[in-house]
Amino acid sequence: LDGAWVLASETCALDLIGAKFERDIEPGEVVVIRRGRLRSLRPMDRSAEERFCIFEYIYFARPDSNLMSRNVYAFRKELGRTLAREFPVPADMVVPVLDSGTAAALGYAEEEGIPYETALIRNHYVRRTFIEPAQSIRNFGVKVKHNAIRSFLEGKRIVLVDDSIVRGTTLVKIVAMLRTAGAREVHVRISSPPTIGPCHYGIDTPTQDELIAWNHTNEEIREIIGADSLGYLTQSGLRNAA
Repeated sequence: LDGAWVLASETCALDLIGAKFERDIEPGEVVVIRRGRLRSLRPMDRSAEERFCIFEYIYFARPDSNLMSRNVYAFRKELGRTLAREFPVPADMVVPVLDSGTAAALGYAEEEGIPYETALIRNHYVRRTFIEPAQSIRNFGVKVKHNAIRSFLEGKRIVLVDDSIVRGTTLVKIVAMLRTAGAREVHVRISSPPTIGPCHYGIDTPTQDELIAWNHTNEEIREIIGADSLGYLTQSGLRNAA
């Protein structure tokens, strides 16, 4: 940018300031910038296989970023299309959990030929609830964060799409909210496989005992969240989409 180097964790940051994307920093590479000059050092063993975290694509990264030369938004739509092929269901509309399930829900709706509707409205001034420290705060956060449009949902069969289930707190509240708003059926579809282990490298996630998929079968999870059906993207489906 104007003769200077800019480094960022995601390409969207470069877009915001008008900088030109040159390339990714490679695994094991050290980049040194001194007096306006960029130098690349490779002190690490270059024979090691690259290990990229798929959850960057699933929900950590912003959808307008490109990771490993692939757009995150397009990747999430492909997850939704794959999910629709794996777990189709007769329904009147596809509704995303905003904003985490938006791209996957669009892909699901396009693949199935079902209308996509934002029948859940999100308050953008509340952060992700699964990282809140106390259960009571998480429960209240879900209520403040989402509101259902009753006139859209009454008597309808809904496919509710989200990117993951961590504790299950959010989906329990949202499914109940949709039913209270008059939804006749609620079918939950998740655009990633079950989360059965905590992440110690990226954003803080719960201990294994707190992860609903570690302690329960898919059928038990379906009963807990109150859905008519539950479908997770399979690991093979995730690999194929990637």
